[in-house]
Parts: sequence; structure tokens; C-alpha cells
Amino acid sequence: MTRSNLNRTVVRSCAILALGFSLTACAATFRNHGYIPPQEDLDLLAVGIDTRASVEESVGSPSAGGVLEGGDYFYVFSRVRTFGFKKPTVVERQVLAISFDEAGVVKNIERFGLEDGRVVPLARRVTSSGVTNKTFLRQLLGNLGRFSPGAL
Repeated sequence: MTRSNLNRTVVRSCAILALGFSLTACAATFRNHGYIPPQEDLDLLAVGIDTRASVEESVGSPSAGGVLEGGDYFYVFSRVRTFGFKKPTVVERQVLAISFDEAGVVKNIERFGLEDGRVVPLARRVTSSGVTNKTFLRQLLGNLGRFSPGAL
């Protein structure tokens, strides 16, 4: 094998290897967050019979509870796909809501998916600082001559 053929083979091998690495870098990655109890465990729960303690014993403690003490139980599961440099997107979301009555007995068991969700717009409230085009140092030094003896 001549030197030029060897160089050509090495260059081709490096190019194929670089192409292989670049293609694997574009593969989607998935992250799972949260926990939803399996259907077999949920089938063991009886509406009107089970209590908060028996629910926690059967299916585990919830991901989130209701706002008030003694609120409902929420189990949340999300699957997020990240593809290259794109923004991560939620491809699957499940919410299991177990509601209780005033006595702490299971009143209802509901399952919601991503297709049942609604986008809730968040209002961004920003209070203006009243500072215009002044750096921190300029503000600090600007207050040096504004002290009066009566303020001390």
C-alpha cells in the first residue's frame, strides 16, 4: 500500500467516523419526570370506601397535594423530548387526581392527559424602578452630597 493510498484511507475513515458522530448527536433524548401509579394499583381503590391513609398505602404518596390542608391528591408524570439544540418539548403528560370528601374518603378518581390540558397565560407584572439610565455607581455617588444635618 502506497503512502497516498494510506492517507486516503485514513481521511475516509475519519470522515465516516465524524459523520457517524454527527448523526448520533442529532438523536432525540427523553426525560421522564414524576410518577403515576399503575392501573393494577388503582383498581384496588374503591370510591366511597378508601381513605387518605389507605390511598397512600396502596399507591404511594402523591406528587402534589391540594392547596389547602386535607386537599386532593395529584400524581403527575411528564415525558420531555430534547432534540439537538431545539427547545425541549413535552410529548406526554398524565395527571391522576384523587379527590376526597370532608371525611377524607375517596370521592372521585380522574385521569387527565396532555390533550385535556389548557394553556394558562401568566400575567407578568413588573414594577418600574424609577431609575432611568443611571448605573449603580452613579446612583451611589449621586447621593453623597444630599445629606442634611437634620436627617442625622
